[in-house]
Amino acid sequence: MAFSRITHDPAVMGGKPCIRGLRISVGTIVGLVASGVSRERILAAYPLLESPDIDEALAYAAWRLEEREEALVLT
Repeated sequence: MAFSRITHDPAVMGGKPCIRGLRISVGTIVGLVASGVSRERILAAYPLLESPDIDEALAYAAWRLEEREEALVLT
């Protein structure tokens, strides 16, 4: 799945998934939404953030939760 607004850069936030190279992590956005903070309040707190960034952060988090690694079983 492609996420055009999510970036990974070792020089930014230790490589955590961030929004468009900004120092705003996906985890921060998802945590705020999960805590019940409104979209409007998030956008006001982070002026560089755009509404589609929030949508993509949530979609990215959902996608990552569905990803799972299977252990290699040798017989």
